[in-house]
Amino acid sequence: MENIKDYQQYLRGYDYTGKTPVIIDFYATWCGPCKALAPMMERLAKEFEGRVKVLKVDVDKNQDLAMAARIMSIPTLFFINKEGDIQRTVGALPYPQLVQMAEKISHRNIL
Repeated sequence: MENIKDYQQYLRGYDYTGKTPVIIDFYATWCGPCKALAPMMERLAKEFEGRVKVLKVDVDKNQDLAMAARIMSIPTLFFINKEGDIQRTVGALPYPQLVQMAEKISHRNIL
């Protein structure tokens, strides 16, 4: 799992369509639900390694990206399939639901 510190440099030239599906976890270090979600996201990243890329974005360090993505509450998760379709969820989801969402974007490429 990657923690994005400079999103502009990271995203330069990056195309989400036609590649590996992506889950982006928008979080903050002071957020209780984000802290509860963190170990589940680590586990998910290991379980889906090679099938789904899991990224973390600290909204306090990447305020421009958080604003551009219209992040109003944290944690917010983006599940992005190979076609670039995004499904947004807000709040700390239970692990079985995270797995279900990851399965959707990794196998069927639909949301």
